Amino acid sequence: MESEERRKGRPDSDDNRAGGANRGGPRGAQLRRLLRRPLTRGILVGAIVGCLAVGAMVLLSSEDGRDGAEGSPGPEALARTAVAAGVPASLPDLAALITDREEHVRDHPEDAESWAVLGAAYVERGRRLADAEAYPRAERALRTSLRAGRSAQALEGLAVLANARRDYRAARGWAEAALGKDGRRWTAYGPLIEACTGLNDEKGAQRALDRLLELRSGPAVQARAAALYRDQGRREDAAAALSDAAAAARTPAERAAWLERGGQLAWERGEREAALRHFQEALRTDPDQRAAQAGQGRALAALGRTTEALSAYRTALEKRPDPQYALELGELYESLGLGQPARVQYDLLRERVRTMAAGGVDEALVLGLFEADHGDPAEAVRRLRAEWKRQPGIPVADALGWALHRAGNDEEALRFAVRATDKEHGGGVRSALYAFHRGMIERDLELSGPARRHLQEALRINPYFSPLQAPVARRALNALGEPPAVPLPEMSEDTADAEGPDGPEGPDGAQEPEGSE
Repeated sequence: MESEERRKGRPDSDDNRAGGANRGGPRGAQLRRLLRRPLTRGILVGAIVGCLAVGAMVLLSSEDGRDGAEGSPGPEALARTAVAAGVPASLPDLAALITDREEHVRDHPEDAESWAVLGAAYVERGRRLADAEAYPRAERALRTSLRAGRSAQALEGLAVLANARRDYRAARGWAEAALGKDGRRWTAYGPLIEACTGLNDEKGAQRALDRLLELRSGPAVQARAAALYRDQGRREDAAAALSDAAAAARTPAERAAWLERGGQLAWERGEREAALRHFQEALRTDPDQRAAQAGQGRALAALGRTTEALSAYRTALEKRPDPQYALELGELYESLGLGQPARVQYDLLRERVRTMAAGGVDEALVLGLFEADHGDPAEAVRRLRAEWKRQPGIPVADALGWALHRAGNDEEALRFAVRATDKEHGGGVRSALYAFHRGMIERDLELSGPARRHLQEALRINPYFSPLQAPVARRALNALGEPPAVPLPEMSEDTADAEGPDGPEGPDGAQEPEGSE
């Protein structure tokens, strides 16, 4: 048997622990002496009470389900905050919110607010995943919320849903109804701006943005402003606003969304490396940011990194089967001379358009562009004419003009191409594709000067705007050649001496004002 002395000498023996105060060890005696002092006793008791209070708060927060062990918001709370502010939410957080609200409304079917939150979450999931089935669910939830109590929240949710479906007239009506209920509801101005832009109502979009800036600041507002600046041709202002929005974003999903839009701006300027950096950073921040993955495909293709570009596009399409991605991937295959894989993507595009239409999504624009270049131009004209009557936005003007050109109607085509590129008609966005379309129409109308100017503009804006069309633009420009030299008028020596070296208009052709010395 061990001796008592050896047992007491162990580091972990009872007499050497803090708890040994109750058993008469040396540290226990020291602790008892400290506790006899009033000041020390008060400090220790206060510390113990404080620790107990903090522990109780953490326990209550954990049991509530909205806050984590460290007091941070849980996934449902994060997603709910995001959809309420009109900013992107992460897919796992969205899934948690949807599950939570679905369970809640089963037990509380008259809770109008929860139905509105559920509807907004469905819209966000549909947008993030190109999930057409999410939109009818969203509509049912939002209309249920309206029946339970006509709130501005539900009206705004229907505006966001209509924009996601590209029904801009309905979106404007719902957004205005939400603002009619609550004129200071700042989140309703975002869908109103988007709807006005889709309808080419530039003044309405600007008024809505001005009012939004009066009511609110922050990353969500900066991102909304950036979208309108871009459409107005103010690309530097748009880039600055998106940079600020990304820096101030509150969640990884939100930051990734603004980084992706910054990458789009860089891509539209032909800045391949800068665009790729934005897209890569967006994916590092939120691996579910599939728009950034498709953008990565564009930038990589422009940099000649074709294998990586194809992989990026395929992954983006697998996770978010957007018809636009299928069109871009198909055209990349076609530019590489791979006809069969291109046709597979074009078939996928048609299938996705049908699926999206079943969910109420208007894909006339992407389908019209596809039919104009790879299918039936007459069918493209029919679809896009109907779209123009319904919502005459700038992208529709460009697509209809191009479809008319491909169908052989260049005179009418030019009128729409001018609308898409002329600032007086709202066509302020600097788009290489729009300039290319106008230049090719003018070329076939034998308007060599304007054609040369617009083809040059397209390649100056973004020399890599399309793997199929950018080479066409270069060939057409080379065929047009240099503009003819303009011969100078002949002058007699007497006339030249009288007019002087700068001619009658003075230096640089400026007319000298009357009475000048």
